[in-house]
Amino acid sequence: MPLGSDLIYIKLSLSLCKRLPVNFPASHFPVRFAQIISSMETKARKVLIADDEPDILEILKYNLSNEGYEVITAKDGDEALEKARRSMPDLIVLDVMMPKKTGVEVCQLLRAQAAFKETLIIFLTAVNDEGTQIKGLETGADDYLSKPVSPKVFISRINALFRRLNKTEARILTIDNITIDPERFIVKVGENEIVLAKKEFELLYLLAVKPGRVFLRNEILNQVWGNDVIVGDRTIDVHIRKIRQKLGIDCITTVKGVGYKFEL
Repeated sequence: MPLGSDLIYIKLSLSLCKRLPVNFPASHFPVRFAQIISSMETKARKVLIADDEPDILEILKYNLSNEGYEVITAKDGDEALEKARRSMPDLIVLDVMMPKKTGVEVCQLLRAQAAFKETLIIFLTAVNDEGTQIKGLETGADDYLSKPVSPKVFISRINALFRRLNKTEARILTIDNITIDPERFIVKVGENEIVLAKKEFELLYLLAVKPGRVFLRNEILNQVWGNDVIVGDRTIDVHIRKIRQKLGIDCITTVKGVGYKFEL
C-alpha cells in the first residue's frame, strides 16, 4: 500500500489523467506513477530472513524491499519459527549459526510440517565446510549461500528460485508402479506416498521424464539448480542417494564419469 509522498503523487497523477484525451498513449504516463500502480496491483512475494547479525538483516531487507519483496526479519531460531508460522512466507533465508535454534534445526522443524513442504529455503552462513553444506541440503534446503555475499548475488539467487517456481505445470508421470505428480509434489510407489524435498523431487522428475536417457552432471545442475546458482560437486550425489533411500527402489543408475539415468 503506498504511503506519504506516493499517495500524494497518485492523487496528482490521477488529477492530470482527467484532463488528458481518451486516446492519450499509456506509455506517456509518468514512470513513477506506473511503478506505484503496478506494485498496488501485484501481490509481493513474502520473504523471511533470520540472522543474528543486525547489519546483515538491514542490508538484505533494504535490497529485497527495493526489488518489491515484502520482507520479515528474525534474529534467532525461535523467532524465525514463530514468524514463519504466523506469516507463511514464500521463501525463508536462514543463518546456520543462530542462537536458540540453528538454521538447520529450524529447517528440519519446518519441513516436518505439511504447510512448509514446498516453501523455498536458503541457508546463509559463514560456515563453508563441505559437511555443513551437505547436511543443509539433506535437511531440505533449496540453496546455500556463503557469507559475505553481495546484495546483487543474493537478489539474483532469490529471483532465480522464484522463476523456477513459476514454471508451467508439468504432466503426471506413471512408470510401472511409480507415479510422480509435479503439481502436488507427490511421489507414489505402489500405494505408498513418499515425501521428497523440493530439489529431490525436481531431480527425480527431470530424469523420469525421459527414462533411459543419460543426463550429464552439468545438465542436471543447470536444469534443477539453474545457471546462476553455485553448488558443490557432491550436491547431485547427495540428492540421488536420498531419493534412492526414500523410494526404496534403485531406479536411478549412475553412468560412471558421465551422469545419471532413470530406469527400472
